[in-house]
Amino acid sequence: MRTFIVTAGTIERRWHVVDANGKVLGRLATVVARLLQGKNKAIYTPFIDTGDHVVVVNASQVKLTGRKEDQKIYRRHSGYEGGLHEERLRDVRQRTPRRIVEEAVRGMLPKTTLGDAMYRKLKVYAGPTHPHTAQKPIQLEVE
Repeated sequence: MRTFIVTAGTIERRWHVVDANGKVLGRLATVVARLLQGKNKAIYTPFIDTGDHVVVVNASQVKLTGRKEDQKIYRRHSGYEGGLHEERLRDVRQRTPRRIVEEAVRGMLPKTTLGDAMYRKLKVYAGPTHPHTAQKPIQLEVE
């Protein structure tokens, strides 16, 4: 018996819409990361991108537990000396609320070029509308 290896031509990619309104960030991010990786499919192969496209709406209304609103800090570095930029989650939510969900999901994906390909299939919007209705996305309920 031969082992079945999925190829790029046999992968069926679906589109999913996830509403982040009132959902806990970590639980939402794990569900989205699994969909992007394709771990919910029987044809999952670790070295091939078998995942689906995911659209997250209402990212500005995602919920966090505990005191993360004040204590969680997002850091980035410009690459220059003294180029460390730190920003609290409360400020990030006001300036670019999409970044909260994007960074949570990005941290759960592989840190390789395959992970980059998976991450490109993630679309995050701060409000309730998105321009991907032509793809006929499936509404996905996250607990």
